Amino acid sequence: MASPFIPRVAWRHYGRSHGRIIGTIKRAVVPCASSTRCLHQTSRTTPTLSPALRPSIRNSQRIITPKELGRRTIFIQTEDTPNADALKFKPNHQILPKGFQSPFLEYLSPRATLAPPHPSPLAAQLLNVDGVTSVFFGSDFITVTKDSGTPWAHVKPEVFSLITETINAGTPIVNTVEGKAGESGQDGAEQDTLGYDENDSEVVQMIKELLETRIRPAIQEDGGDIEFRGFHDGQVLLKLRGACRTCDSSTVTLKNGIESMLMHYIEEVQGVQQVMDQEEEMAMKEFAKFEEKLKQQKGPDAIASTVGKGSLDTAEA
Repeated sequence: MASPFIPRVAWRHYGRSHGRIIGTIKRAVVPCASSTRCLHQTSRTTPTLSPALRPSIRNSQRIITPKELGRRTIFIQTEDTPNADALKFKPNHQILPKGFQSPFLEYLSPRATLAPPHPSPLAAQLLNVDGVTSVFFGSDFITVTKDSGTPWAHVKPEVFSLITETINAGTPIVNTVEGKAGESGQDGAEQDTLGYDENDSEVVQMIKELLETRIRPAIQEDGGDIEFRGFHDGQVLLKLRGACRTCDSSTVTLKNGIESMLMHYIEEVQGVQQVMDQEEEMAMKEFAKFEEKLKQQKGPDAIASTVGKGSLDTAEA
């Protein structure tokens, strides 16, 4: 088969026509300078910014201050105690300063919150709440005791608010100031009575060890603490604090719990007695007089009732 023959003139015409077509296509795909979008352009364009105007991730991050961090992480847990008029508050925060000489502090009056050696603005605010009668500070918990006539629904919100504000503000819960020698406005401000003393006898050391390792943890769990006041004539003298101080079952705790354990392990122990402070003894005497007066008014068959503290009802035959 013979090869096709194309004249040279035809090749020149084809080349010129092909060049015009290629040139037309190239001109068609040149980016448009006008605002009209061409076919080859996409619907979205990425703006180009100078390095000075580009947003910096490092500069846009906000630093969280320790105060804000504390405000975000505070959590207060409440626990019931055997005493219906005492409630235990556990914030995730240290209450007593580190290295404090005593495991607890107890404030029984507004005056005690201002007196040396350990005044407490928080305790003063808590005792200013209607119905609150005492404030107890443990190492990591606060026990608030109220009177029986005030419901917890009126007390708890204010206690929560005061504790939260104090911790968020970073205000010291307990301060330390110098006072006169022997002056102590708070209970528990002295050295730990269960601590080691080289002058203690072997029996007293055994009593302290049992109280420290077996008794104190259980009492602290109930929102209180215990003090050792001495050992005389086979009797262990103790003082209950916090929620256990005004608990109706404190006598049962002393006799069935503490006394039984001490007598079981230490044969020299013959019994346990609760020690009362001078103010408490005076209050008990006044209460006894008041109770006797009510008995005379209601009759010899009047007995104490559980309706309220010190209330008396006539017993039915």
